[in-house]
Amino acid sequence: MSTTAIDFLPDPDPDSISSDVAGFQGLLVTTQIPVRADGALELGDIEAQSTCTLTALKVALEKAGSSLDRVMHLTIYLTDMADRPAFNAVYQRFFSKPWPVRAAVGVAALAVEGMRVEVTAMAVQR
Repeated sequence: MSTTAIDFLPDPDPDSISSDVAGFQGLLVTTQIPVRADGALELGDIEAQSTCTLTALKVALEKAGSSLDRVMHLTIYLTDMADRPAFNAVYQRFFSKPWPVRAAVGVAALAVEGMRVEVTAMAVQR
């Protein structure tokens, strides 16, 4: 039986049923959606949603003692795989070589109607 603690940083939304970040021995896991700094969802075009999602990812990781350059893996969920080139253009503004390992997955829908992108990331604490 493991006695190593898993640390959970709560989501700032009091109604959320998900932690913002979970950490285990220096490994962090987080899932982010296109949420603006004021907590409102960004439901505009894929560029706006991708920018908000990756900004939320950056903020969550920094609060947990990490950063985008410590991301090892991303899973990108898109409701329309035709949005992948636009997501990739935004992605390249947030990440650089060496690129994280990543997968893009097409899904029928996400949690909120109009939401087009969600990402799950694994990163290492500093």
